[in-house]
Amino acid sequence: MADAAKMAHVVDLLLARNERQIVAISAMRGVTDALIALAKQAAAKDHQWRTALGALEARHTEAARSLLGDAARPLLDRLDTEFSNLRELLQAQSLVGALSSDIVDLVSGLGEVWSSLLIDAALHARGAVSQWLDAREVLVVEQSDLGAMVQWRESADRLHAHLGPIGPRTIVTGFVARTREGRITTLGRNGSDFSGAIFAALFGASELNVWSDVDGIYSADPRVVPEAVLIDRLSYAEACELSYFGASVIHPQTMAPAFERGIPIIARNTFNPTHPGTRISDEPGPTTPVKGVTTFKELTILVLEGAGMIGVPGTAARAFESLHRAGVSVVMISQGSSEHSICCTIRARDAVAAENAVREAFTRELAAGQITDVRVMTDVAVLAVVGDGMAGHPGVSAQLFESLGRSRVNVRMIAQGASERNISVAIDSADATRALRAVHAGFYLSAQTMSIGVIGPGHVGQAILRQIEATRKGLIARSTVDLRVRAVANSKRMALGDPSLELDGNLDLGLDVDLDAFAAHVHAEHLPHAVIIDCTQSDRVADHYAGWLARGIHVITPNKCAGSGDLARYHAIKRAGGRFRYEATVGAGLPIITTLRDLIDTGDDVLSVDGIFSGTLAYLFNRFDGTKQFGELVEEARSLGYTEPDPRDDLSGLDVARKLVILARECSLDLSLSDVRLESLVPEPLRACSLSDFLARVHELDAPMRARFEAARARDCVLRFVARLAAGVATVGLVELPRTHAFAHIQLTDNVVQFKTTRYCDNPLVVQGPGAGPEVTAAGVMADLLRVATALGAHL
Repeated sequence: MADAAKMAHVVDLLLARNERQIVAISAMRGVTDALIALAKQAAAKDHQWRTALGALEARHTEAARSLLGDAARPLLDRLDTEFSNLRELLQAQSLVGALSSDIVDLVSGLGEVWSSLLIDAALHARGAVSQWLDAREVLVVEQSDLGAMVQWRESADRLHAHLGPIGPRTIVTGFVARTREGRITTLGRNGSDFSGAIFAALFGASELNVWSDVDGIYSADPRVVPEAVLIDRLSYAEACELSYFGASVIHPQTMAPAFERGIPIIARNTFNPTHPGTRISDEPGPTTPVKGVTTFKELTILVLEGAGMIGVPGTAARAFESLHRAGVSVVMISQGSSEHSICCTIRARDAVAAENAVREAFTRELAAGQITDVRVMTDVAVLAVVGDGMAGHPGVSAQLFESLGRSRVNVRMIAQGASERNISVAIDSADATRALRAVHAGFYLSAQTMSIGVIGPGHVGQAILRQIEATRKGLIARSTVDLRVRAVANSKRMALGDPSLELDGNLDLGLDVDLDAFAAHVHAEHLPHAVIIDCTQSDRVADHYAGWLARGIHVITPNKCAGSGDLARYHAIKRAGGRFRYEATVGAGLPIITTLRDLIDTGDDVLSVDGIFSGTLAYLFNRFDGTKQFGELVEEARSLGYTEPDPRDDLSGLDVARKLVILARECSLDLSLSDVRLESLVPEPLRACSLSDFLARVHELDAPMRARFEAARARDCVLRFVARLAAGVATVGLVELPRTHAFAHIQLTDNVVQFKTTRYCDNPLVVQGPGAGPEVTAAGVMADLLRVATALGAHL
């Protein structure tokens, strides 16, 4: 929006409000910096200052013409005088050379003077009554190490003498003031807001409205955490803590005059004036422990350590006195109870000066070895959790560190004041965004966002994508979980999206697949949690699991390669960190692994595991009742889609053996496929032939299978293809079972597993149901995904 349009909007805003108004006006955007640059250019004898000054003058005169039209002449004459005086001053500065702080203060505050003149003139042009107040004539301050200190009595006396009766609207120049000696000075950065608070106090205002371009103060920076929520009420102390650590709507200094006099502060949006904004006062607000989370970047940790410090009074005083002499401001302090080290965070720009100052202060101790090191750690950010309700509320610190740990963020330094209103941690700058989002979600200020990548969009992969899309909105609404599919890949191509991919149409896999780039995109620094779902049967993809997990990317898969493949790789995956979930590898959507883990984790001893883990083989032997030949049943199952394209993949029993190995390893047995006593139903002559030859010769299975069937029937038994684990021995093959056995009465394609344990000895625990098919397999993966979300702090 152009300068004149912004000012016109401000005038409209003022005229729309009927109460008596004291309005502190700031400079146009960028003008203060431009004025300081002008003074420096003139002092450096850089003649470009004249061109820059001309551009600045043109900007203000153009704003006056656009804002006032035919009524602009008096203001244009005033601006001409203002800029002529500034031109003469800069010309003199260019002759003198050396730049004084008095000149910088005088020049840098002119932008507020010009802007306030423009607003005042615009009000008069609209027929409004207003009076213009030059703060340089009434506001008296003294500069100190803590900034500008208002001389309240003198300022009040000057205001009373200068202004006279107070009209309905007073336009005040922000940012500027005078010293007791009469020198023009400024209130520092964000000085116009500070001016507003000062004049609110001087005029005895009922409230202070601070206008910006946002609706108020949010629970986190909405540019980093889009799910951040507007806070309707804050205490003065909460607002001060949040603003100090990065919530830039209101500067902490602004709040001091209002806080001392109990004047409520309302942070509001100039461009959304009907919004109530955030109210800051001493009135009690919501009782939630944490109101907001914020970060402060571009910091460095300074460390002073050594055994000679222990029990020696004055060490900390010497360190911080040296920093004071060097003009270094300390952001945060931490010292262990051992007194072996003192740490503090400082601004990165002060790192060299701070280290040199402390080294100089402890020169003798360093030489003698009493102080072992003075060093800095760079690229640091501070994350602060703020809320009055944290005081006396157990578990807040635990939640903070749990959220950081889940998002794989390392904490370098910790500080908490006795008020318990703020817990601050120093972390690597590279982790700041992810940490902010994770902690914000950890305190249920926003949804737990999970960045998801799906590899293998085949039948199962597509079913998973459908289930995520179908449940996403409901999960956000009721369970604070936001599942964002941001990447999908097949063996050759991939698609990457942000904030997420559109799943309601055909995915355009327009990029060449690169699993490293895929993982990097999923593991975005601005999202707290990353998950890769591998729906392939690829050993090559499984090779990436350990690396992904080590980086904090959780892995969920129905792929049996990792769980039943190379044993060294399996152990590396289990040790890698992160969360590795693979329920669907054994029973699709059946809770087989979960049940086994519950038994083991609760201290039960698993005596044996028996199971039918192939829906294909379950179908074949449920149907093999003597009325049809076995080869005919194989053909029938293939035509119904119950078998793999090559039925030998099912008849070999290898897939069942893989599932049994996964369960054996869950029982802490280091078994491999080669350790399984496996009976293949494919005769040796048919194993190496082509698929077409096998299908042509499939009836060679009829005679041997008929013989086994008749033998079983003679003993009143049925045939079932069973996997068994007992006494550390794993077997997979065709067995005879009594007709009374649980496995004799399953549905056509059911999977079933029977756990015999110390607790479930006489009556084994049975899990039974559909164990194959894209939808139920996807359901098993979804269940794992939600278990991971719960473990990461989601409130399901």
